[in-house]
Amino acid sequence: MTTILDKVLGRERVLVKENERALTLYKGEIKAVLLPGEHSLANRRGRLEVSRHDLKNPEFVSAYEKALFDKLPDVAARHFTVVRTGRTDVAVIERDGNLHAVLAPDRKLVLWTDAGPWKVASVDTANDLAIDPALMRRLGQARKTELMFVHPVVDGQAGLLFVDGVLVRTLAAGVHAFWNVGRMVQVKVVDLKRQSLDVAGQEVLTKDRVTIRVNIAAEYQVVDPVKAVSTVKDFSEALYRALQYAFRKTLGALTLDQILEKKVTVDEEAAAKVRADMAAIGVEVSDIALKDVILPGEMREILNQVVSAEKQAEANVIRRREETNATRSLLNTARVMAENPVMLRLKELEALETIAGKVERLTVHNGTGGLLNDIVKLREN
Repeated sequence: MTTILDKVLGRERVLVKENERALTLYKGEIKAVLLPGEHSLANRRGRLEVSRHDLKNPEFVSAYEKALFDKLPDVAARHFTVVRTGRTDVAVIERDGNLHAVLAPDRKLVLWTDAGPWKVASVDTANDLAIDPALMRRLGQARKTELMFVHPVVDGQAGLLFVDGVLVRTLAAGVHAFWNVGRMVQVKVVDLKRQSLDVAGQEVLTKDRVTIRVNIAAEYQVVDPVKAVSTVKDFSEALYRALQYAFRKTLGALTLDQILEKKVTVDEEAAAKVRADMAAIGVEVSDIALKDVILPGEMREILNQVVSAEKQAEANVIRRREETNATRSLLNTARVMAENPVMLRLKELEALETIAGKVERLTVHNGTGGLLNDIVKLREN
């Protein structure tokens, strides 16, 4: 507390707490950094200025920073820890074992030394942007991820790391982190599992100039992800186009009847071309199938009529064959009865028995001897 004597002497008492530090200026000129305690300072005509800093915020940000370091370099060296990074450096700053900050390249950070202890680790990103997995986890837990690019690669995938558009290396399954400091980092994930691709509704003009639509299916697997990505823009699109071209060329050389009758042969002819083209870009194609052949409406009606006519003709042939067999059987029976009177008599009795079972009364004139004899005579005539 400033006393009357202090005022007479032109002095002022300044109290600095344990959690504080203070900068003093007299007549606008930087003079000292005050530690905790009570200080008696000259203050004639109110020319003393005191700038207090709470160590709870350990970073020193002040308009008097340059003047302090220029005019009182020894004082600044005792009270401050200065962290500087180069053009490709990243600094990881720890405070008493805990992550405090991550400093980007070409930056400076001034810290109160007494707010520490401080530990600074500098990382040169010129050759490798990868972040150690342990450090990656610490940065994530401390929520200091503004300079970090994280990309997971799951089982069954390969990650291709590109830096400034240049392929650097292939990443295995796991979580990968990289410094995102002025260079463009990109990870392209390629699925290495077996996959299927459908090419639906492709129009093809057959040799006999019938327009049909076909559905094609293929199974494939990327076996060389670097080649698959670097050789073509999109390997799945390349497979799609290869299937289109191969089947159009193959089916276009066949008539509609050949396509409908030899679907398996068509698949094999097309598959050889597709497999060869895709193997050149690191993609292995296994099963290829021509799933459906879709005819236009008028063609379906014509084929239905053809099939119906063929089936009707087959039915007529069968019907005539059966009628011929029945007639031949009747002729054989008549011949037997003509040659055997006893057999004729038995047939006559069987006929009478059948008729008698269906009527209430049956009258036979002149006996039954001539009933079937007349039939035989008609045949002989």
